[in-house]
Amino acid sequence: MKRFLAACVLGLAAQGAWASDDDILKVRAGGDVAATMDALEAAVTGAGATVFARVDHAAGAANVDMELAPSELLIFGNPKLGTTAMQDNPLAGLYLPLKVLVYEDAQGQVWLAYEDPEESLDDLPGINEGAGYIAKMQGALGNLTAKAADG
Repeated sequence: MKRFLAACVLGLAAQGAWASDDDILKVRAGGDVAATMDALEAAVTGAGATVFARVDHAAGAANVDMELAPSELLIFGNPKLGTTAMQDNPLAGLYLPLKVLVYEDAQGQVWLAYEDPEESLDDLPGINEGAGYIAKMQGALGNLTAKAADG
């Protein structure tokens, strides 16, 4: 699994698209928030995963007369992977389904951001660091965000 992670990191770093703050992975996007989110949603459904919700944080802010830079959250998953994790420990449901935030920073750069599933799940009793579904989740998040970043 370490080789898989290293390959993902090197691949994204070679594109100049990878950055990390603690357990949050970020991918630089070329388009605006709406177009990047549309591309992410298309990639997710194209991969056969289920989209559960798309949350427009900026629209929510506008509804209470507040301003927020463009920011949208996609909540999605594959029940075959998530169920297996929750069978190992029901508390995995606190971290599942998967989520990706697409947002514009103060400099106008758009990013896709998500929490590394290994970091959120492997501390739960019953879930092994080397659980196959964790690597699959990491791979899916890396592939989907890379596709969306390229637009």
